[in-house]
Amino acid sequence: MTSNQPPIPQSFAEFWPYYMAAHQDPRNRMVHYVGSTGGIAMLLGAIATGSWWLVPAGVLFGYACAWFGHFRFEHNKPATWVKPWWSFLGDWRMFGMKLSGREAEAVALGRGLPDVVDMVRAAR
Repeated sequence: MTSNQPPIPQSFAEFWPYYMAAHQDPRNRMVHYVGSTGGIAMLLGAIATGSWWLVPAGVLFGYACAWFGHFRFEHNKPATWVKPWWSFLGDWRMFGMKLSGREAEAVALGRGLPDVVDMVRAAR
């Protein structure tokens, strides 16, 4: 880690602003929301029909949408690669803030912060 780089997040609360730094492009966030909604729809479909293959399909759909958003619009690496659980939680928190009208507040937290994936990899 370089001296001008902040410390690696040690908790989800510390990770959250860096998660939002990787989600500054509204198109990326929208693709994440599509993936999350589709994943939930497939989970509900699995419960309703007993077609349990829909559960992994929903997870795959959600991640495929999110990764597409990062590569196509944000041009960065998904935080899932270094902090999978926190990234999963971050996605749902971001979606919740969108639904509650607080998306702009979440986006502002991440402005100007470095890429958490690069931070974690540099510290290894």
